[in-house]
Amino acid sequence: MTLGDFGKVAVLMGGRSAERAVSLKSGERVLAALKAKDVDAHAFDPKERGIEALLTERFDRAFLILHGRYGEDGTVQGALELLGIPYTGSGVLASALAMDKWHAKLVWQACGIPTPRSELLAHGSDMQGVATRLGLPLMVKPANEGSSIGMTKVKGVRDLPEAYALAANYDRVVIAEAFVDGVELTAGVLGDKPLPLIKLETPREFYDYEAKYQANDTRYLIPCGLPPDAERIVQDEALFAFNALGCSGWGRVDLMLDRSGKPYFLEVNTSPGMTDHSLVPMAARHAGLSFEDLCLRILESARLETGGDRVG
Repeated sequence: MTLGDFGKVAVLMGGRSAERAVSLKSGERVLAALKAKDVDAHAFDPKERGIEALLTERFDRAFLILHGRYGEDGTVQGALELLGIPYTGSGVLASALAMDKWHAKLVWQACGIPTPRSELLAHGSDMQGVATRLGLPLMVKPANEGSSIGMTKVKGVRDLPEAYALAANYDRVVIAEAFVDGVELTAGVLGDKPLPLIKLETPREFYDYEAKYQANDTRYLIPCGLPPDAERIVQDEALFAFNALGCSGWGRVDLMLDRSGKPYFLEVNTSPGMTDHSLVPMAARHAGLSFEDLCLRILESARLETGGDRVG
């Protein structure tokens, strides 16, 4: 494929979710990388412009770097399907499913993929019962947010109502999840191949929003420290978890290894961050792929889910 075959490319960034600021940072880097490769790329913020402008301004492809609601949850993917504009990343169903951590966990459980035990929380939940069944500490999180927004590590039963209230500010579906004490890993996926694993270390309680995007004391270890054979096994299991949700194109699978080395899968990000702190570019670089070439590889995968073959 030559660069001219990409046509006019819209880099969809920003949007209306709680992750807008991160998406704008990601989008600016992607836009600069594509322009550096002489792609006719243009910024497009769905919060500022109607999606129909993609047609009237004759865009040929969309590079989706929207995070969270209205960008990573199947909504914009569905709009692009209707407009007939090929887009990067997973399709409508896979995007919606991966965004909804609760239903993603149900699919994984049906497939025999290990994921931490969890329960739904509601205003009238028996918090003591939840803590007894799942154990302490536990994680409380909104089901449909990313970047650790609205998430709390709860160490005592008395803190559960406050953690629930925080998560409920972001989503009506709130999950309490057993805490896995061990090593936090992330596995990037590009096409049908897993990228090198990255081990995450932070002095904070967990890998929260500040640790992801602001802190300078977060450590990213690549190689991750596992023996090569063990890393390959985890990579294969991460790819299986990614495919089980119907995901495609590219993405990132987050997981924990417990003290015995057993992986527990937490979530899939179908439009991961592409900031200077982000993990997929870091793993790609370790695999010998520059940021600019990574962006081109992702753009090459743009497709219409209902159109069968990938464009190009």
